[in-house]
Amino acid sequence: MTMLKDPSAKYRPFPQIHLPDRHWPSRTITKAPRWLSTDLRDGNQSLIDPMGAEKKTRFFDLLIKLGLKEIEVGFPAAGATEYDFIRGLVDNGRIPGDVLVQVLTQSREDLIRTSFESLAGAKAAIVHVYNAVSPLWRQVVFGMEKADIRAIAENGAKYLRDNAARFPQTDWQFEYSPETFSTAELDFSIECCEAVMNILQPTPEKPIILNLPATVEASTPNIYADQIEYFCRNLPNRESAVISLHTHNDRGTGVAAAELGLMAGGDRVEGCLFGNGERTGNCCLVTVALNLYTQGIDPELDFSDIDEVIQTVEYCNQLKVPERHPYGGELVFTAFSGSHQDAIKKGFAAQETRNDPLWSVPYLPIDPADLGRSYEAVIRVNSQSGKGGFAWVLEQDQGLKLPKRMQAHFSRHVQDLADELGRELQAPDIWDVFRKVYRLDDPQHLQLVDYEETKAADGSRLFAGKIGVDGREQSVSGRGNGLISSVCATLAESFGIQLEVRDYSEHAMGKGADARAAAYVECVGPDGQVIWGVGIDEDVATAGVRAVLSAANALK
Repeated sequence: MTMLKDPSAKYRPFPQIHLPDRHWPSRTITKAPRWLSTDLRDGNQSLIDPMGAEKKTRFFDLLIKLGLKEIEVGFPAAGATEYDFIRGLVDNGRIPGDVLVQVLTQSREDLIRTSFESLAGAKAAIVHVYNAVSPLWRQVVFGMEKADIRAIAENGAKYLRDNAARFPQTDWQFEYSPETFSTAELDFSIECCEAVMNILQPTPEKPIILNLPATVEASTPNIYADQIEYFCRNLPNRESAVISLHTHNDRGTGVAAAELGLMAGGDRVEGCLFGNGERTGNCCLVTVALNLYTQGIDPELDFSDIDEVIQTVEYCNQLKVPERHPYGGELVFTAFSGSHQDAIKKGFAAQETRNDPLWSVPYLPIDPADLGRSYEAVIRVNSQSGKGGFAWVLEQDQGLKLPKRMQAHFSRHVQDLADELGRELQAPDIWDVFRKVYRLDDPQHLQLVDYEETKAADGSRLFAGKIGVDGREQSVSGRGNGLISSVCATLAESFGIQLEVRDYSEHAMGKGADARAAAYVECVGPDGQVIWGVGIDEDVATAGVRAVLSAANALK
């Protein structure tokens, strides 16, 4: 079977929500929502090999370290592994006093009873009950009418109320989810939620959590936002409810739906780190949180060491975080393209000189250092890279800041190597070809052994020293207006090498008394060709001498 030429014969567009005076498009998010991690429940049930107690404990500890205050720890009625893990958290005192753990259960009396028993003795906890309400589930899965579905919700609320009374030492909070909300009639979802609220009697001081899930993402995120705003406007006793958003990613817009849902009145976001979950996954909490961070909003979650987070998540889930996953992927702060590299390199340079704390670097919406990433991996070199790319790598790896025209001169050598190898070039590859092109430490070419500079009575400078050639030392001398010109005169008199220095620059390589110096010379040879040389030494004057010899070696 192949894709249909006319997909409308099989699929229909999702209906719009009649909300002509919608308010959410003009709103902005100004603070962090309440967060709920469902990694240990929704995320865990989607794994090929679900986590055991050791991995669940390690993941739980990570969530606490990140600052999560609400964590769905499992489905205790699913089996002994889940139940025992949850009881272990309570019995071993592993739940911090400011953290609410949550369990999920279907709206069935026996399952709800087990759920309460798994958390008995906890200081505070949330029990989350759900039942599906959409037409497809009512008609195809259950064969029920609306009244039957509402009765399931009402019975679940009664079981919550009655079981909470069995364990009064715990501060119980309740969450109800009209599952499949995103594909259900809005008024019927409100009807079911109102029925649950009438039984549980929430107040503004102790509200119920109403979870409105996009169980299967079936529309563009603006429609989900319309659904949330419509629900919030029409729910009786709205002030006694926390609206929780649980978006899935079937259309690839789970994060966008959650963000627009917050603008539409949502208070809480449920999801998983890096978007794990069934099918295409849940909303990614990392992405939503760091999206807020880039807008100047404290997400109240700490991803200062995002690589440690990734390491733990990959170990526990046995799933790799994709290289291009927002913020966390290995390559999200990396540029291979020459134009991108040039813009980033200039952006970093401007950031260092600009007296402004605001971050503003092209292609980098967030400072990688805020997430514990180093700048060394921001620019990497392959056959698509330009001169800015390898120049950045040399600066980060060796401390060399090549003049722009020298970057152009060296770039063709890097490009040739990248084409030859057919792979990304690492810093040692680039440094190796740099040393070869500019004849650094090559005993077969002119090498400075020793020298001294003196000033003559007429103001000229005399260079006198020893230069090694093919392993033999030769005493040489020459006179000029300055040190560099006297070295050029020495080369002409002793070796017949004619060089005219067109440009000279130097800089310190690092800071402090032990910093070395780098010097660069742009020369013109006897036939007019442009030749570059580079010298590195603890002494800046000696670095200049070495740079002239480097250029001379290109002619020898």
